[in-house]
Amino acid sequence: MPTKKSQSQQLVLTEVIERRILLIRGHKVMLDRDLASLYQVKPIALRQAVKRNSNRFPADFVLQLTKEEAEGLVSQNVIPSRRSLGGFLPYAFTEQGVAMLSSVLRSDRAAMVNIAIMRTFVRLRQILARHKDIAEKLQAMERKYDKRFKVVFEVLRRLMAPPPDGPKRPIGFVACDRK
Repeated sequence: MPTKKSQSQQLVLTEVIERRILLIRGHKVMLDRDLASLYQVKPIALRQAVKRNSNRFPADFVLQLTKEEAEGLVSQNVIPSRRSLGGFLPYAFTEQGVAMLSSVLRSDRAAMVNIAIMRTFVRLRQILARHKDIAEKLQAMERKYDKRFKVVFEVLRRLMAPPPDGPKRPIGFVACDRK
C-alpha cells in the first residue's frame, strides 16, 4: 500500500510529466531531453540507446523534430535556447515510444518513471473523453430545447473553446513622457 509520502511524490511527478507532454504534428509527445531528465540519464545516452535499438522505434513511436519545429519550441519557451539542445535536433516520443523506452533503459528508475508516464497519458485521454462527452451532451440539449436557451448554449460553447492565438497585450506598464 502506498504511503502518503510516495503518493505526494507520485502527484508531483505526474504534474511534471503533464507539463512536458507537447502536441507536435498532431501527436502527444515528450522530448528526449525531458525524458532523459526524468530517467536521470544524459540526453546523449538516451539517444544512443534509441539508435542502438532502432528496430524497436518505428516512425510512429519516435520522430525527429525539424529545425523549424525546434525553433518554434524555443520561441514558445518550451526550450530555453537552441544551444540547450547540444547541437542536435530533438527526438519526440509518442506514448508508444515512451513505453518502448522501458525495454531499452533497464533501470528501476526507468521502470518507475515509465509507469508514471503511462498513467499520465491515460489520465489525459480520460480528460479529453470527458470533454468530448460534455460537448456531445450540449449538442443534444441544444437540439432538444427551444431558442430561448440559444444564448446560454452560445456562452457555454465559447467557454469550452480553446483561447484564440491572436496577439496578446504585453505584460507590464508603459511609461509615457509627460511634458
